[in-house]
Amino acid sequence: MRATPRPRSVLIAAVAGLAALLLGACAQVVPGTAVPDPAGSAPPGLEAFYGQQLTWGPCAPLAATDEDRQIYADPALQCARMQVPLDYAAPHGRTAAIAVLRHAAPASPERIGSLVINPGGPGASGIQTAAYLSSSLASTDVGRRFDIVGFDPRGVGASEPAIRCLNGPERDADRRDDDTDPSPAGVASTEGEERQVVDLCAQRSGLDVLANVGTRDVAKDMDVLRAVLGDPRLTYLGYSYGTRIGSTYAEEFPRNVRAMILDGALDPDQDPTAELVDQGRGFQGAFDAFARNCTTRPNCPLGQDPAQTTRAYQDLTRPLIARPLPLPDGRVMSYGDAQQGTINALYVEAYWPRLTRALSDLRAGNGTGLMTLADEYYERNPDGSYASSQDAFEAIRCVDDPRITDPAQSLARAEAYNQAAPFLDSGRGVSGARDSCAFWPVPPTSQPHVPQVPGLAPPLVVSTTGDPATPYQAGVELARALNGSLLTKIGDEHTAVFQNSTCVDDIATRYLIDNTPAPPGATCPAT
Repeated sequence: MRATPRPRSVLIAAVAGLAALLLGACAQVVPGTAVPDPAGSAPPGLEAFYGQQLTWGPCAPLAATDEDRQIYADPALQCARMQVPLDYAAPHGRTAAIAVLRHAAPASPERIGSLVINPGGPGASGIQTAAYLSSSLASTDVGRRFDIVGFDPRGVGASEPAIRCLNGPERDADRRDDDTDPSPAGVASTEGEERQVVDLCAQRSGLDVLANVGTRDVAKDMDVLRAVLGDPRLTYLGYSYGTRIGSTYAEEFPRNVRAMILDGALDPDQDPTAELVDQGRGFQGAFDAFARNCTTRPNCPLGQDPAQTTRAYQDLTRPLIARPLPLPDGRVMSYGDAQQGTINALYVEAYWPRLTRALSDLRAGNGTGLMTLADEYYERNPDGSYASSQDAFEAIRCVDDPRITDPAQSLARAEAYNQAAPFLDSGRGVSGARDSCAFWPVPPTSQPHVPQVPGLAPPLVVSTTGDPATPYQAGVELARALNGSLLTKIGDEHTAVFQNSTCVDDIATRYLIDNTPAPPGATCPAT
């Protein structure tokens, strides 16, 4: 299966499959436990969900990695499971259990409410991000005024039922596979593999789950969460794909929004093909910035001529198509792994030294560095298992966006992406193989459009000029669509809020606490 770079947040750390969950995925809301919805806004038939009381307890049972176990052991963190309808059109049927984590603000008259966070993906864990972010926010004005709350969207991470498509060995095999062959036989082979993945997703996840994991349903879950947290209106921070959750929520529940920061925006009205091509252009720009920096240093693996760095990168990686590189752990690094490892390092400038070392090692015949970067991107665990993020990414993407089922249109899209990101060009010509969404077994539940948001409190949109995954102009368009203020961050990284920019954080903090918008033309310098 051909991997697609997902517009994730750089706050994401590795996530593993979770065990010892607090409630079963099919548990029902217990009668008699409802409390009045603070906004009095429960839609008909959903009163029990809006009125449920969460039972908070330790987060340790949700930890699946050593790193998670360390941070989840913090006694200041509390976790619970929230019940929502799997299908909102059938609220008395099967339910889903949404994992929720909070770091409570000190009891004080200054406490405002909850700050709900989503890190993007789609497929990234919100509880993990909230746990990590709360440790740095606890001593700030935001941490003193807000409970920091994260949730794993339906199908993702610790929420149940989880989206599952490929197991560890199958994902490893998928990564080894060569999908660059543009011949009719190569296209047929790639599409056959895509169909197999779709069949496994349907068998292991269930059609009812796949039909109800889109952003449309996540936004409804977030309003239930607002209510059970006791907040009359929602305060939200969404990164990357989390901006789509935010804009969808804003359209569905405009009068339930108190404040909303949308950082690393997706343009809600953009055609998915144009979005993908713009992302390719963004990654090329990030690669060029990395390469320019590299060429100023001795022994740059791409040489010292900035005009030749794309060609130098191709010369390093293209031989992997025919000869994947054996690794000490018995695996091999494929051409696709080299690309994904590189893309992972381009999300954040702090990873550039790692990428330089990895490319230098590749030139010397050692692929361990790039493979480690690729493993981090795919969230592969030391035992060979994988987090569900890649499975969730495919499932959510395939119900959120219109599908490309026409082979000619698929070929045109691939050609446009190749032109936008030539450093990723395999040199073999373009494959027009359709991706898994062309064969997805349930229909889309959303489509691109300009949100209609009467009565919405103006959001704060943050967009970075050289963002490799979500281009700057998408933030401009989202701010315009939602009548929000725009904060421009100068830089080459993906997302900016609470990521070491005092300028950005000061504006974000003022907005969250007292709804002060960014001044017209507000711009923060590179960090």
